[in-house]
Amino acid sequence: MTPSIGLLERARRLAGLSRSELARRAGASRPTLAAYSAGTKSPNLATAERIVRAAGFELELAPRPDFREVPAGRGHAVYVPAFLLRLPVEQALRRVRLPLHLNWSEPDRDYDLSDRRQRARVYEIVLREGTGQDISDYIDGALLVDLWPDLVMPAQLRRAWQPLIDAVRQNTGHRCRPARSRRFKSKPPDCFSACRRAPGSPSPEARRSLPRA
Repeated sequence: MTPSIGLLERARRLAGLSRSELARRAGASRPTLAAYSAGTKSPNLATAERIVRAAGFELELAPRPDFREVPAGRGHAVYVPAFLLRLPVEQALRRVRLPLHLNWSEPDRDYDLSDRRQRARVYEIVLREGTGQDISDYIDGALLVDLWPDLVMPAQLRRAWQPLIDAVRQNTGHRCRPARSRRFKSKPPDCFSACRRAPGSPSPEARRSLPRA
């Protein structure tokens, strides 16, 4: 499946539209839209843009970071992006079941990323075990900065990511307390305490400082 075809199907599902309804709105035939979804036919850019707009979305350019591979000991490596990405809200706070290469110990477990504790666990797993693509799929930069003091991870991994976290803190003017060995239990973290908000919602400053995915 090409990226454009996957994008069309994702837009349709996010909009909650049937293929027949989306085809009607886009001025396309249902068989043509079905062919795009099946990968037997590929739309040109203008057609893809028209279908995405019919679903209520816009195509836009977004930066994709390069990832560097950092040795983490015992033949293991972690991946660190050139900058932190923001995810769409529905992607950043969705329910997920991590693939086997990330979570082989609990392959059938679902995580609710709108829950702070569950999101912290997913971020620990993905940062430790994930590829660059996994990080792009699951890690929201602003939410990562917010969780950072409470994430439990190896020292080498924390050192590799720390410059990215520090850059966001400097840009937003916020200071976070040092990381601790245990995740918070009842008291919320002090990071961004100057602008209290609902759990799972990063500060507007942190959001604005990160490029969109």
